[in-house]
Amino acid sequence: MTDTTTIELPQANYQLWQSGDDAQRAEFSKTFGDSCREHGFVTVVNHAISAEKLDEYYRLAREFFNYPTEEKLAFHKKGSNNQRGYTPFGTEHAKQSEVADLKEFVQHGQPNGAGFGYPENIAITKPARFHQLAEELYVEYQHMGIELMRAIAMYLDFEFDFFTPLTDTGNSIFRTIYYPPIKAEPASAIRAEAHEDINLITLLVSGSSSGLQVKNTRDEWVDVTLIPGQLTINVGDMLMRMTNGYLPSTTHRVKNPPREEWHNDRISTPFFLHPISEMDLTVRNEFVSDNNPPRFDPISAGDYLDQRLREIGLAK
Repeated sequence: MTDTTTIELPQANYQLWQSGDDAQRAEFSKTFGDSCREHGFVTVVNHAISAEKLDEYYRLAREFFNYPTEEKLAFHKKGSNNQRGYTPFGTEHAKQSEVADLKEFVQHGQPNGAGFGYPENIAITKPARFHQLAEELYVEYQHMGIELMRAIAMYLDFEFDFFTPLTDTGNSIFRTIYYPPIKAEPASAIRAEAHEDINLITLLVSGSSSGLQVKNTRDEWVDVTLIPGQLTINVGDMLMRMTNGYLPSTTHRVKNPPREEWHNDRISTPFFLHPISEMDLTVRNEFVSDNNPPRFDPISAGDYLDQRLREIGLAK
């Protein structure tokens, strides 16, 4: 099948949520939630993630990933399930594939994660400010994620702060992905194979190049138009499970660029908003009916994360 269709996702204006009245906040929640329900994705404009910090961070990330492999491996910790520090090129694969994606990455968790029982972050000491900026951006993304989950709670008619105590000390991950230039015909892999995200929602400020595709309801791959600087949100499996598919976790991938652009690298900085490990992902009763029985078995967020990390090759 050829990729011939492009979509522009609905835009939700964060200013309406941040400083609007009750009616404007409800408008934001509806725009945001309707797009999540229809596409599994939505874009947010006028968000609160610092463009200046991200620009500097992209520059430092490119510098880090261009270091020799042996230097980067100094920040790779075996036995951490690749949840902190550097993960080498060719490690992760989609759950349905044995072929590794064409990427390497760095992961940061809660800056004070040890206090919540999470692994310590691995401080990457060069280039200077790389680690510090990652932790600062983590805090900004975390705040945005909590606010957006409040908008989702409003959309679902949950209590306003239903998700807040589940996410403010959650096991969230700030991942910095580097897709290096393609130097030879790939055997079969693409930059990121078809997959669904594990977590509640993923937040991503559009970065250095395009390539995102989503699978629509007709099982077709569709190019997503992303404007640099926009915040793109997608629903993850955990939120889909508890809503019994009412908010879908849409299959997506990052395709390889055209051959004439193989020399270009790509950097992406998704923030995976995770809840605390104890969160119960059991399907909620309000999403169950005679025509729509529970589609997912009960499981905790921590057990589900462990299961999925094994499926994608990050945990053994």
